[in-house]
Amino acid sequence: MAYYYPEPSRTFNEFLLVPCYTSEKCTPDQVSLKTPLVKYRKGVEECPIELSIPLSSAIMQSVSDDNLAVALAKEGGISFIYGSQTIEDEASMVKRVKNNKAGFIVSASNLTPDATLADVIDLKAKNGFSTVAITDDSTANGKLLGIVSSRDYRISRMSMDTPVKEFMTPIDKLVTAPENTTLHEANDIIWDNKLNSLPIIDKDGHLLYFVFRKDYSQHKEYPNSLIDAEKRYIVGAGINSRDYEERVPALVEAGADVLCIDSSEGYSIWQKRTIEFIRNKYGDKVKVGAGNVVEKDGFKFLAECGADFVKVGIGGGSICITRATKGIGRGQASAVIEVAQARDDYFKETGVYVPICSDGGIVHDYHMTLALAMGADFLMLGRYFAGCDESPTNKVVINNQFFKEYWGEGSNRARNWQRYDLGGSKSLSFEEGVDSYIPYAGPLHDNVEMSLYKVKSTMCNCGVTSIPELHEKAKLTVVSATSIVEGNYHDVTLKTNT
Repeated sequence: MAYYYPEPSRTFNEFLLVPCYTSEKCTPDQVSLKTPLVKYRKGVEECPIELSIPLSSAIMQSVSDDNLAVALAKEGGISFIYGSQTIEDEASMVKRVKNNKAGFIVSASNLTPDATLADVIDLKAKNGFSTVAITDDSTANGKLLGIVSSRDYRISRMSMDTPVKEFMTPIDKLVTAPENTTLHEANDIIWDNKLNSLPIIDKDGHLLYFVFRKDYSQHKEYPNSLIDAEKRYIVGAGINSRDYEERVPALVEAGADVLCIDSSEGYSIWQKRTIEFIRNKYGDKVKVGAGNVVEKDGFKFLAECGADFVKVGIGGGSICITRATKGIGRGQASAVIEVAQARDDYFKETGVYVPICSDGGIVHDYHMTLALAMGADFLMLGRYFAGCDESPTNKVVINNQFFKEYWGEGSNRARNWQRYDLGGSKSLSFEEGVDSYIPYAGPLHDNVEMSLYKVKSTMCNCGVTSIPELHEKAKLTVVSATSIVEGNYHDVTLKTNT
C-alpha cells in the first residue's frame, strides 16, 4: 500500500523559535551571515563560493535579470538569471553582470568618430551608460580616439546630426593609464586628476578597460559585495533539461559562476542526464545546483548525481499552483527539516557537505530565520525581489497604490514548459503558475538591509552569531491555531488616522 507520512505537512507559519541564553557577544553587529553556496569537504577545504548573505533570487522572468543580479551581488547575495529566454539573450545578461564589476570594466558603449549625437543618445537610452568610448572600429578593444561623456554635449543647443568627432574629448586631452596599472594605482590617478573615469590602454593605444570613480565609492558603500578574483560580480544562470548541451557552454563562456537546473521537480532522470553532461564536459570546474525536492530520497539522488547544491520546495511559491493543480508537493517547513537531516547524514557518510536552498514559502521576514534554523544554508526568493525597483517588471498604479507585475514560470505569460519537462511534447499543457500584482517595495538595498537586521536580531535571541551555529542550537516549537492568533495584536481596537 502507499506510504503515509506520520506527521502532517507543515509550513513556516506553524513554528516559532524559542529564545536561548543571550550572551554579551550576541549583538547584531557581531552576527555573520556567511554561508556556503556549493559543495565542499567541510573541515578539510574552503568552500569555493561562499555567500555573504543567505539570499538568492528566483530563476524567473519577473525577477532575475542582469540589473537585479548586480544589485543583489552588491549586498552579498546571488541572482540566477532566468533561463526561459534564448540562449543568446541569457548569455548577454550574464556578460553584462560580469562586465559591471567593481574594478576594471570592459567598455559597453562604443562608437566611431563618424557617429552622431543621435547615436550617443540612443546608446545611452539602450544601456544606461553615460560614458561612450570612441574607437577606430566602434569595438570595446579598438584604438581609443576619444571619449564622450554627458558633459561633452547639450541636447538643447546641438543638432542631433552633429558628428561625435566635433564634441568628443580627444585622446590627447585624456588622462590614461597603461595596461599593467593596478586598481589601487588607477584609483589614485582618478583622485589626483579629479576624473570620473580612467581608460586603461595597451602599448598600441587600444582600449582595454575603464576604471570608474563610482566603483571605488560603491566598493566602500557595499563591503559585502559578492565578487570573484577579478573583482567582477558573481552571478548564476538557470538552465533546463532540454537544451543544456547548447545552453551550458554558452553560459560558461559568458562567465556564469554557477548554474542551476530550473525545474518544478528534480528527482528525475532528466536532471541526472543534465548533470552527467556537465561533469563529463567540465569535470567539477562548472558548479551546478539541482532540484527541486521535498524529501530525503530526492536529495540523496541529486547529491549522488553530482549536484553542487540542492533546492528544496514544491508548490510553496506565492504564484505557484502546482499543489492545487496536480496535488503534489509538501509544506515547506516539513520539506526543509527532512532534507536538512539528509544533507547532514550524507556529510557524515561521505565528508562532502552539499548545501540546501529553501525555495518558496517565505511570506514574512521571520520565515527567513525559521528556514535557516531548520537547516537551510540559503534561501531563494521570488515575490520578495519582484517588488523591488531593480526587478525587470513594470510598476503600475491600482486604486492609487503602486504595484509591480509578478508572474510564475508555469503561467501562460511565461510559458516556460521546459521547467515542467517530463520528457513528452514540447508545450505547456496546463498552467502551474498565475499572473499577478504585488505591492511595490522600493529599493532592494533598503529591503534587504531591514530584513536581514531582523534575522540577525532573532539569531541573537537564540544565542547564536552564525548560520552553522543556528543549525546546531536552534530550538523550535510547533504552534497551535490559537497561539498563532495570540502571536499578533488581539483584543484591542487599533487607532486609525482620520
